[in-house]
Amino acid sequence: MNAKTSLKTTKSSLPPTPYYLLDEAAIVANMQIIARLCELSGAKALLALKCFATWGVFDVMQPYLHGTTSSSLNEVRLGYETFGKGKDSDNEKETHAYSVAYSTDEIDEVLSYADKIIFNSISQLNVFKEQAAEKGIPVGLRLNPKTSNSSFIIADPARPFSRLGEHDKDKIAAVLSDITGVMIHNNCENDSFEAFSDSLADIEARFGDVLAQLEWVSLGGGIHFIAPDYPLEKLATRLKAFSEKYEVQVYLEPGEASIHGAGSLVTSVLDTMHNEKNLAVVDASIEAHMLDLLIYRESAPIAAINKESINILPVDMAKTADVVDNTIIYGRSCLAGDIFGEYALPNQLQVGDKIAFGNAAGYTMVKKNWFNGVNMPAIVIRRLDGSIDVQREFDYQDYKASLS
Repeated sequence: MNAKTSLKTTKSSLPPTPYYLLDEAAIVANMQIIARLCELSGAKALLALKCFATWGVFDVMQPYLHGTTSSSLNEVRLGYETFGKGKDSDNEKETHAYSVAYSTDEIDEVLSYADKIIFNSISQLNVFKEQAAEKGIPVGLRLNPKTSNSSFIIADPARPFSRLGEHDKDKIAAVLSDITGVMIHNNCENDSFEAFSDSLADIEARFGDVLAQLEWVSLGGGIHFIAPDYPLEKLATRLKAFSEKYEVQVYLEPGEASIHGAGSLVTSVLDTMHNEKNLAVVDASIEAHMLDLLIYRESAPIAAINKESINILPVDMAKTADVVDNTIIYGRSCLAGDIFGEYALPNQLQVGDKIAFGNAAGYTMVKKNWFNGVNMPAIVIRRLDGSIDVQREFDYQDYKASLS
């Protein structure tokens, strides 16, 4: 059964593990926070497809967001077709196109989908600006302030020798007649309003006269404003003041903020062992199915164990009473470091136990791969009405087709 799409099912007919489970109610809760921020600040919010592109839930996201932003031809096309005007000719959603580098053989197609196009460098701007002008597409340039709020060097756009954007103010000023806006993306999992505000103040101090000549400024994503204790009103006031001072439309590009806490990877224990510590092997792989955690050397949060229904509730395993020896949970690939994490669990795991790992939507589903030919997780969606859709299942033919 290949490429199964939107099949209604019940709890008793869920697909075999592993599968990704998306909760529309949790997504909408995030959407409501984003919409509130936009209402208070006047900013517009675009879904960052580089973080999350599972279009099966776009219908519940679309009422709250102003469009999508992309990092490639494929993403801008997906945004256009599933979120933008390609879905509905009367749709007012925007489709922004950005790429670290466009090739000459794809630029015309990119422009056919885009409402705005943002170039990473002045050299790319000079190569393609006339084609954008011929199609009447507003042009932007990525600005690199050479400062950031990122605790990970691999994700730091202001790292030494960065290729992400232009930093020379004089060179940027020289091409102002060719652009209508800039994109600045220098935050990563930043949950501090003060750090964001100080960073924005630094940008204003150095590039204020440039900003004053623009029509729009995108401040990117990586701002964790959906946290329960985040001062949302302060952020809104700061963004509104920035917008009014420079007379620009502010855009935000929430990726992780859009789907935080809304996805899990449901797995089953295949084997248990003991090698100085308790070991368990599940039927998924962190390298294949939660790659971002491997890259950043982080453990996968456990959402639940042995929940027979899919109404998975968060469980704080670190504080569970009657803890036995710690258990290391491994993926089933041959990579020695395919480890979901080490956990203090209330009971020893048994073959057949189900484990759901949380936060498995952002920068996870978009990075899934076929390493070792490990079964690709199905995509399951719990709709707002509580019904369950098996949105997609994958089989050997999908694996074979991925390699040709």
